[in-house]
Formats: sequence, C-alpha cells, structure tokens
Amino acid sequence: MDIATIITPTDHITIMIDNGALLRLITWLSPAFPVGAFSYSHGIEQAIHHGLVHDRQSLEDWLIDILNEGSGWNDAVLFAQSHQIAKSGSDFSQIADLAEALAGSRERHMETMLQGEAFLSAAQAWPNPVSERLPSRVASPVAVGAIAGAHGIEIEAALCAFLHGFISNLIQGAVRLVPLGQRDGVAILAGLEEQIQSCSSKAAKSTLDNLGTCAVISDIMAMRHETQYSRVFRS
Repeated sequence: MDIATIITPTDHITIMIDNGALLRLITWLSPAFPVGAFSYSHGIEQAIHHGLVHDRQSLEDWLIDILNEGSGWNDAVLFAQSHQIAKSGSDFSQIADLAEALAGSRERHMETMLQGEAFLSAAQAWPNPVSERLPSRVASPVAVGAIAGAHGIEIEAALCAFLHGFISNLIQGAVRLVPLGQRDGVAILAGLEEQIQSCSSKAAKSTLDNLGTCAVISDIMAMRHETQYSRVFRS
C-alpha cells in the first residue's frame, strides 16, 4: 500500500492508494484511453473564437470557473455519488438519468454520453461487479465514478485524477487554438493543482443537493459552438 500525501498551502491531505489502483487511474484517465476526449473542447473553441479566452491568464480564469461553478463541479458531484452507489450496491438509474439531463446543450450531451459509453466499453478489460447494473449509455462522470467505486479506489484520489484529466484535455485544446506554448499549458495545469484538489475534497463530501452551476457564459459558448461555421472540435 502506498501513501500519497497531497500538500496545499493550508492543509495536508493523506490518501491511501495501492499500486494497482494507481495504475488503473493512470490508464483510465490517460489521453491514450480510447474515449475520444481529444475531440471535444467543451465550448472553449467558441470562447476563443469570441476572444473570451485569448491568453494564459484568461484560460486559467475560465478553467477555474468551470471547476468551481460550472460543469466541472457538477461532474465531480455526479462522480462522487456514482462512486458511493457502486460501493453500496444501490441502483444507478436515477443518477444516470439526472446526469444525462444536466447536459446543457446538444453537443455537451454528445460529449458526455459518447465518452461515458466508450469508457464503459474499454473498461471491460477489468472485470467488475457493476457492469451489469449500469446502462450501456451513461454520462462520463457516472461511468468513471461507478467503475472507480467498484474497484475500491479511494474517492478523493479518483476525483483528483478525473478532474485532472478533464482540465488537461481542455488545456491541450486551447494550446492549439489560442495559440499557447506547451510550457504555458503545463504551467496552467500546475497552477490549478490546488483548485483540483479543493474541488475533489468538497465533491467527495457532497450530496445531490450540492449540484448547481452559474457558469452561464460557458454554457452559452457550448450552445453557440453547435453553429460555428469552421471548427476543429466536436463541442
């Protein structure tokens, strides 16, 4: 058993995670895992098109809002609830329906549902007791949260890895479009570590009553992206 200690300026969080769990998280949330995450910008392409995201600072601010007050937060709560349901043996139908309904636009719906479906398909390489309980089509945070819970992976470690993968993918898209250098992309990801840890810690203790967002501009950009004439990403 390894002990991972996450250090922030104000706190120390000690997470117990064994090597097998660590390897699964690295694999499942790697850019190489076949879910097609690289195809989606989550509306950032449209935000760049409108000049709302145009440099390192504006991208970092945009991502912080998504994590704390936008779809990143909702996905973290849905992930945590799915993780708990997997461990308790309860039914997934309610959380699956809720997660799908919370996709705020056609392309956000496509993004989360297709990635969730692809994740479940690829994750069959690791037998687990929840596969038969999950719908074949389910939103990404429900799929990953349920599988992580079924494998007994500690919830905050799983959430940190999930959110890190989500934010890293958006940064890579922005690096191509703004454009930013790879060093700027890495620096943004490093600067967001505390935000990711904080979001993960709060979501791990959350309930469905904590769902809710106010990142309205991000949602509008996702909707407008559907009619963008020339584009690189699917959302």
